[in-house]
Amino acid sequence: MIARRDLLIGGACVAAAGAAYALTPRKRLVLLNGGKLADAIPLTFGDWSAENSDGLVQPKAEGDLASTLYSEMVGRIYHQASTGAAVMMLIAYGDTQSDMLQLHRPEACYPAVGFNLIASVPAKLKLHGGGEVPVRRVVAKAQGRQENIVYWARMGEYLPASGGEQRQVRLQTAMAGYVPDGGLIRFSVVGDDTEAAFKLLDDFIPELLAAVPANKRPALVGTKLAKTVVA
Repeated sequence: MIARRDLLIGGACVAAAGAAYALTPRKRLVLLNGGKLADAIPLTFGDWSAENSDGLVQPKAEGDLASTLYSEMVGRIYHQASTGAAVMMLIAYGDTQSDMLQLHRPEACYPAVGFNLIASVPAKLKLHGGGEVPVRRVVAKAQGRQENIVYWARMGEYLPASGGEQRQVRLQTAMAGYVPDGGLIRFSVVGDDTEAAFKLLDDFIPELLAAVPANKRPALVGTKLAKTVVA
């Protein structure tokens, strides 16, 4: 005869199994509309031209799993012909953003290579057309070098503004039954004049996004925000 205690335990197991099934993603959401992200980011636009670079500070994972965490990494240094200014860009794109494949933020990867974080604050970056990207402004210092960084993360259609929001998004998407793609989009300028560096990035980033083909912009800022961008 089955005891009441056994029924309760069995019921709890069934409930746990049901919850686990409900949280198991069964669909994919990919906003990169075919091709490679590198081909969608222009090498030249306006007064700027770029060179590819693999010497930028990159996300590191235990056991050197960067190639597993990200399906594509695009590193470039853009130079402005009229002023000689330089902007570094690194985009780490992953076609699957699950619990194991998490976007790494500069607050983690810069200290890992010897930088000290001086500041990390949320901000809004205005795009051409009136849309705003929730970004973070980070200042990181190492011996003889200061990087002034603007970055944001995209997970599916979400733009989580912090690591906490990022974890919430992973839970939300899992409960909705899908695994999204995502990316970490980072720009930085070297120099001690933080105000001037962020002013440069505030001008550079919207101009670059406006130069990206319209059908590729969702991979950077999500579908809704991409539609607001005026080229």
